[in-house]
Amino acid sequence: MQHAKYGIPNLKEGYCLDDNARALIMILMAYQRNKSKEALNLLPIYLSYIHYMQRDDGNFRNFLSFRREYLDEVGSEDSFGRTVWSLGYLIDCAPNSSYREFAGELFYRSIPHFKALHHLRGIANTIIGISYYLKAHPDDEILVGELLVLTTYLTKAYRENRSEEWHWFEQKLTYDNAILPLALLRSCEITEDENVKQIAMESLRFLDTLTMKSGFLSPIGSYGWYHRGEDVPIFDQQAIETMAMVLMYLQAYQSTSDPVFIEKTFISFQWFLGENILRVPLYDHETKGCCDGLQQTALNRNQGAESTLAYMISYLTVLKALELEYQYTHAGQEPEPVSG
Repeated sequence: MQHAKYGIPNLKEGYCLDDNARALIMILMAYQRNKSKEALNLLPIYLSYIHYMQRDDGNFRNFLSFRREYLDEVGSEDSFGRTVWSLGYLIDCAPNSSYREFAGELFYRSIPHFKALHHLRGIANTIIGISYYLKAHPDDEILVGELLVLTTYLTKAYRENRSEEWHWFEQKLTYDNAILPLALLRSCEITEDENVKQIAMESLRFLDTLTMKSGFLSPIGSYGWYHRGEDVPIFDQQAIETMAMVLMYLQAYQSTSDPVFIEKTFISFQWFLGENILRVPLYDHETKGCCDGLQQTALNRNQGAESTLAYMISYLTVLKALELEYQYTHAGQEPEPVSG
């Protein structure tokens, strides 16, 4: 379900593609950790939803009512990109060939729509999906070309908006901001383009100075966003921002081997557990869900799928970071398994 009232699913709001794509990513991360049978059993649920929402032309719808009625004809570019991400990830790390082949069919049918993308976050999510796909199929020249086209679109936006004191892709910072440098880091992992990596790291550090200046993570608030030359809004802070920061910092570590990014991965994750501007945890130990955000005076106590999945993906990312940190500090030794 897309939304919840407190910890109870809100059936009136139905389902969305974004969250089922995120759920597929989370399930794959969980399965990679310990070959969980529970994760393997859940995987086809989310994959079948993605299949159900793909149109005959390869694009995707996003919203579905509780009565299984389509609520839109074409979904957003964000939902498209997140779905490509999940399918590319499945192609790269599928637990069996049947899932990989099925994901490949859905992925290939979506390719003609890559060139129609114009929104930066939709492009960034798609770049991540293509990058995962190319890890499994590095010799696919067509998809390498698609990756280069989308990466160029993102770097062009950066160069057009960058100035001496402003190192960003637009004249404002809105939502899911860390996805943009994350996508470029993923891209240059495939292409080894140092110019792309430089832009990724420069924009990462700019975002870092805006959100980490207090010693803990304080994501850009959604109330008005941050427009160049204006004050940085503090509230509302949302879990999707934190998830993107956690993923970005871990990828930065993998790209640079600088241990400071492992530390920032941990600091970002602590936002969920109370290391935030209100000093209250968003993760609910009773329901095992995550609250929908930090408001000016209190938590948003609703626990929608986006927020709960953001917590779960961040948690699994931190477990991976712990293992990488162990490898860094015990070079040449086998890492001990991390439980939790």
